[in-house]
Amino acid sequence: MKKKAAATNCESCANYIYEEDYECYTCMVNLDEDEFGRFLTGSFSHCPYYRLDDEYKVVRHQM
Repeated sequence: MKKKAAATNCESCANYIYEEDYECYTCMVNLDEDEFGRFLTGSFSHCPYYRLDDEYKVVRHQM
């Protein structure tokens, strides 16, 4: 059985929200120091915290 790789597109992640205080989008996941360092250097290839922002998931479940 093949393990599904986590996605890297932050813009489609449920954890990527607009922060009104900073007037920009930010990730709400608290990365540890090593993860954050990899993210800043661009070597963070697969985010283990990625969740697809599927706003119709509840509706499909109710059908």
